[in-house]
Amino acid sequence: MEWISLIVSLGVVTLGAEALVRGASFLALRMGLSPLFVGLTIVGFGTSSPELAASVVATLEGSTDVSVGNVIGSNIFNIGVVVGITALIHPIRAHLRALRRDLAVAVVAAAAPWLSLGFGGTLPRGAGVLLVSSLVIYLLVAYRSSRRASSQDTQMAKDELLDTVETPKLRALDQTWVNVVLVAGGLTLLVLGSRAFVGSALTLARAAGMSELMIGLTVVSVGTSLPELVTSIVAAGRRNPDIAVGNIIGSSIFNVFGILGISAIVRPQTLSPQILAFDVPIMVLATLALVPMIRSGGSISRLEGLLLLLGYGGYLTIVLFRADVF
Repeated sequence: MEWISLIVSLGVVTLGAEALVRGASFLALRMGLSPLFVGLTIVGFGTSSPELAASVVATLEGSTDVSVGNVIGSNIFNIGVVVGITALIHPIRAHLRALRRDLAVAVVAAAAPWLSLGFGGTLPRGAGVLLVSSLVIYLLVAYRSSRRASSQDTQMAKDELLDTVETPKLRALDQTWVNVVLVAGGLTLLVLGSRAFVGSALTLARAAGMSELMIGLTVVSVGTSLPELVTSIVAAGRRNPDIAVGNIIGSSIFNVFGILGISAIVRPQTLSPQILAFDVPIMVLATLALVPMIRSGGSISRLEGLLLLLGYGGYLTIVLFRADVF
């Protein structure tokens, strides 16, 4: 019964993310925002909404290991699996100059959990406020840069979104009121689906003898990252690298500054020594790996995508078999 609930709730979460991303993307483009900004923020943050809902729900239920593991596990999964699979399907081309600032912010975000070392391994509410404030500052800077983008680029991004709609009837999604409804409905589905998903995942994983940290790093983080995977694959397949790459970088920034920050404000987050000594360094290295990959020919090749997948496979193997997690 729990497996059925898990699958159904994951479907609800994915449906909610799809509605939220589609509605928010059209609304943003109507405001004249650049495609990269849409990928970094609207799409990137929108596809991270399941992680936000799951971490907040886990925090409210007292499972901070699930909350923290979800954030860190999602970032590692996004880079290792989402970018890896997307590049295997079609090499991801991106402009390093346009992404330099955002990659730097993503690296800083990946290292942010080490702030807990100054508070005895715990991120207090004050640190949570600092993380969320950093996200707001980043958004303001990114927004100002976005307004300088050409209207032609914005129209191209809008065309890409319309191309994902299969029938003329569904092109009515370009209407403002429809997208407002999609955003509201998507958020509702995300909250309800994430609550059910976390509850089912915890029940199943505990029955299998898994620790809550293991649950967060694997079951919850992988499940809530599926919207990023689907979105990036579709974007890459439609030759829209700004959405594909921006989605992952934006998600990485939002997961730490936004989700971990908000969770810490709700309840101080405890980070275990093994998270700080192993998983956080892996997250930082995975983020840094994107820089040379994008620099080499301005793209992430199929070979580099395969290396990312193999790297995640190695990480997951270590996580599954390290005895101190169980």
